[in-house]
Amino acid sequence: MTVSKTAEKSSEKPGDAAKGRKDAAEAHPEALQLGELSEQLGYVLKRAQLKVFENFLRCMASLQLTPAQFSVLLLVEKNPGRNQTEIASTLGILRPNFVAMLDNLESRDLCARIRSTNDRRSHILVLTDKGKAVLTRAKKLVATKHESRLNQLLGQANREALIGMLSKIANEF
Repeated sequence: MTVSKTAEKSSEKPGDAAKGRKDAAEAHPEALQLGELSEQLGYVLKRAQLKVFENFLRCMASLQLTPAQFSVLLLVEKNPGRNQTEIASTLGILRPNFVAMLDNLESRDLCARIRSTNDRRSHILVLTDKGKAVLTRAKKLVATKHESRLNQLLGQANREALIGMLSKIANEF
């Protein structure tokens, strides 16, 4: 479709263009057709991930924890004395992003980096007392609000099957 110069230089008032877009949107209120995109596993996984993360963030709003921060705190709790490279690698977080996340967690007094006695170039991660308390509260919120909603939606058997399938993709693809 081409647009002539005379059509571009209409005598519209400043708000008329926005009104025209609104009118066009109202003329087509139905959802966009996704076609084969709706059957692409990657697309469906990403949409599901976004919904799960949105729910997680709502559940964690009072603690101001992201899914990645929660994951870091869990791994540090379960693996005391492990270094930051191991934690970042396990979670698939790039080093610069991980350093920034640790800076944030440390500034909130949730974890601490301690120089390793075995390798003075690396740091081990530990939870602070405040970090342990926040993680305890976070685990309760995740269990009672976030995971329970997923369990209600899927049912236990489907939940276990989905975890198995997603684990297979993560480990073997």
